[in-house]
Amino acid sequence: MPVPPPSRDARRRPVRIAGALAAAGVLLAGSACTVANSGNGDAADTIRIVLPEEPPTLEPCDASLTATGRVTRSNITEALTERVPDTGELEPALATDWERTSDTTWTFTLRDGVTFHDGTAFDAEAAAFSIDRTVDSDIGCNVDGYVFGDGELTAEATGATTLEVTTAEPDPILPLRLSFVEVVPTSTSAEEKVREPVGTGPYRVGTWEQGTSLTLERYDGYWGEAPAYATARYVWRSEGSIRAAMVSQGEADIAVGLAPEDGAGDFAVEFPNNETSYMRMDATQEPLDDLRVRQAVNHAIDKEGLVSSVFAGLGEPAGQVVPEGVTGHNPDIGAWPHDPERAAALVEEARADGVAVDTTITIIGRNGIYPRASEAMEVVQSSLIEAGLDVEIQMLDVNAWLEYLLRPFPADAGPTLLQAQHGNQAGDAAFTMEQIYGSEGAQSSYGTRTLDELTQAAERAQGEERQEAFADALAHQNDEVVRDAVLAHMTGIMAVATNVSYTPNSATNDELRLREMQRND
Repeated sequence: MPVPPPSRDARRRPVRIAGALAAAGVLLAGSACTVANSGNGDAADTIRIVLPEEPPTLEPCDASLTATGRVTRSNITEALTERVPDTGELEPALATDWERTSDTTWTFTLRDGVTFHDGTAFDAEAAAFSIDRTVDSDIGCNVDGYVFGDGELTAEATGATTLEVTTAEPDPILPLRLSFVEVVPTSTSAEEKVREPVGTGPYRVGTWEQGTSLTLERYDGYWGEAPAYATARYVWRSEGSIRAAMVSQGEADIAVGLAPEDGAGDFAVEFPNNETSYMRMDATQEPLDDLRVRQAVNHAIDKEGLVSSVFAGLGEPAGQVVPEGVTGHNPDIGAWPHDPERAAALVEEARADGVAVDTTITIIGRNGIYPRASEAMEVVQSSLIEAGLDVEIQMLDVNAWLEYLLRPFPADAGPTLLQAQHGNQAGDAAFTMEQIYGSEGAQSSYGTRTLDELTQAAERAQGEERQEAFADALAHQNDEVVRDAVLAHMTGIMAVATNVSYTPNSATNDELRLREMQRND
């Protein structure tokens, strides 16, 4: 099992900036006051959540994407196993038991008496279909690249409640990988993605008014304990101050993705969100194809200044995307030292050797990826210009940004720095290395044969050998490849109304479990 992440209790933290809430209230009155429970019946039976952005889709096999997973995972659909964020242990979900029956085969015993929202029975055939649809179809599931990489596996129903999953190579963490495969009925299309899925979760999709709101309705046939709220209603507002004000003024119960200056006040809850912010460099494009330029980018960015100013101290400067507590974390890799003189010297050295360092590099940013996202990119741009590079910024909404995050990437984009964030909720570096750094990784713009081989060897290892092998792979990436400029391990803030009892954890940013929200009478 993966080493569990250190547990830090989420805590209320007054984070006020004078006048921020008042300003947000003016905006709220002008643009957001109409969203509270309009047309939702009994307000007390509805949990109202305001997000930074509308989900691009609820497709279960894309639930590893934050904007999708925070709504879909554990709410609409469920997996065979479920990881406990605070301990790293696996718990039964749609599977009640599992065992390794050979070097390459795992056998799962499935929960009986479970039904999908359409009334059909959950069984081993549905589980096998869902695994094949996610891993072995042509619909381009993000979970496939994120969780399984180039791994091959087959799933076979050997009984109504018995499933055998066989891998090409021994896989000691297969049950953990399958915690990311959301189960859907066999009637689900295997030829194209679905926008509104059918699952076994405690909520079913109600109404989705595109651009306005999304409503989930409690599923009365749910196999587990019924959630407290009959309805969950999501709306989205890009401005953090408005999201915070909606909670403080009674327009929403939960607001996510907040910054200290958004004015959540006593409603603010700070929590470890297990996310790492970084800049992905396209090392196939000049001048970023020169190692010295990539090193210069890392030396130019003041990570400590970024954390203390833009992130208001909520985070820690970082040098790797695998945080402490995740198997494979390398404690010897720290944040690159801020050395603007060294950065400028490296750029000039590359220029002298004929590298086209004057080529414009485009920062591809994403609105709302974390609080003050655009301000962070302005800081990065300024630092790189000071080092002698030509840099422009293009901020995009989530759907346009995803075109740059996932393969195939846009053609003729030129050299880019992608604003990105990675959360390893699974607790094992296998869920980072192949997807983020593999030569063919779903989110990888560049890789090397040596790094691929180090990663593959680590994935076959177990125990302490696995930890050391992944740590070596991360060291090689940091010293020899330098594909990224890692910024910070992040800390989250959300606002929670006083009438709601909810404690966020390290998985909350990617998986906002409605069944854990209770009334605070």
